[in-house]
Amino acid sequence: MMDAWWLYMVRCCNGTLYTGITTDVERRFEEHCNGSGAKYLRGKTPLTLEFHCLVGDRSDALRAEHIVKRLGKEQKEALLREVSPDPGSLYEFLAGLTG
Repeated sequence: MMDAWWLYMVRCCNGTLYTGITTDVERRFEEHCNGSGAKYLRGKTPLTLEFHCLVGDRSDALRAEHIVKRLGKEQKEALLREVSPDPGSLYEFLAGLTG
């Protein structure tokens, strides 16, 4: 059985958004909070898990992460406001941005 992969977004104390993928959102967020996760997030606590959405297999997750990381700040904020945790909602939003 293949692992289910999630796309997630974390807000840093300075307002920036970090996007990542994982098979276990709670574990990965805890790693970020205790400093053993991504180097980018170290020293930027407190962190807030703003969004997470099941996106499929690892390939789907990498593709979604790549697209979201290329979005501007306003587009990422719109994603947080407009997208539900349903994968269809995320893909519909991203398709609307890319045409």
